[in-house]
Amino acid sequence: MKLAWLLAWRNLMGAGLRTFLNVLVLSFAFVMILWMEGVMVGWDQQSKEDMRAWSIGAGQYWHPAYDAYDVLSLTDAHAVIPKETVRSGLVPVLATQASLFPQGRMMPVRLNGIPSQQSLLKLPTAALDTTMDAIPALMGTSMASKVHLNRGDRVLVQWRDRNGTFDAMEIELVDVFQTTVPAVDAGQVWIDLSVLQELMMLPNEATWLTMGEATVDSERMAPFVWKPFSELTRDIDAMIETKSSGQAVFYVVLLLLAMLAIFDTQVLSIFRRQKEIGTYVALGYTRREVVWLFTVEGSMHAVLAALLAAVYGIPLLWWQSVVGFTIPMDTEGFGMAIAPTLYPVYSLGLVVTTFVLVLITTGLVSYWPSRRIAKMNPTDALRGKIQ
Repeated sequence: MKLAWLLAWRNLMGAGLRTFLNVLVLSFAFVMILWMEGVMVGWDQQSKEDMRAWSIGAGQYWHPAYDAYDVLSLTDAHAVIPKETVRSGLVPVLATQASLFPQGRMMPVRLNGIPSQQSLLKLPTAALDTTMDAIPALMGTSMASKVHLNRGDRVLVQWRDRNGTFDAMEIELVDVFQTTVPAVDAGQVWIDLSVLQELMMLPNEATWLTMGEATVDSERMAPFVWKPFSELTRDIDAMIETKSSGQAVFYVVLLLLAMLAIFDTQVLSIFRRQKEIGTYVALGYTRREVVWLFTVEGSMHAVLAALLAAVYGIPLLWWQSVVGFTIPMDTEGFGMAIAPTLYPVYSLGLVVTTFVLVLITTGLVSYWPSRRIAKMNPTDALRGKIQ
């Protein structure tokens, strides 16, 4: 075993430039796979942390009639807030469909009521705790840009109360916040919960309740239904899985290019070293041991590629994790939390898994042409002929 590694090392070093080019291409594939997977992991972590901080906390309790994708469900999606909410620190939110009238236009929005004194979510709700002749309101930068409103501007908003009666009043934009979470920005207007409850004639009622890290007995939260963090981030998981599947094609192309070079090198090596192979057999090597020697020789390309990748890959990947990768497009239309700049995240498990994948693939490609040695005639091999 040790002799096979020593011979393989000597042969690789003797190949010179050919070995270096193969190792360089394979190291490039190794670094690219790590970088792209790191971007996916970073995207997943950033998106979920942003959603936790801005929208869903550690999970939510929804009214059974509430459907996040159906604004018509808001009409009946409200119930009295359980007493358990006060003690456990849950943040209640009441939501209703409304219409905004900026510059004489009508725009459908969702009017959300949230306690101005809450500190669980990053929404700057403290700005809502003010007294004026209009309703203090918050908007995200994307929403404010669409309706062409700035801080201090006023606009008319119309809603329907619990009896179906239309009413309208001016809101004043007291703050504009910047977030990567569309669920709290796109088409959303935020006002104080007590104000919306009064306008809707729904005292002490909410549509959903956002929970922090504390646990709550779900039976005491009836009729609200528990929605765990994993369920609320299911769209992110589906998107990441789809993107990872698409990237797998790119990984295969990279590996095929590198493996093709190694395959050609092995075929050429076996053709040019026929007498050497015959000598090994004549010295007592079994055919299996000779095949193993050539397989090890090809597989060592992966080891050398990993070492070369570490030389230029570690500083490159570290630099990327610090400065991030800026997405060259508007991420607003994605419909989920995506930061304009993604910061790749690399783990030891990711590095080891990628190395093992490259090593196994290289070993298989090296073994494939080496099988021909097992069918040779030692006498013909010594004369430089392999049938």
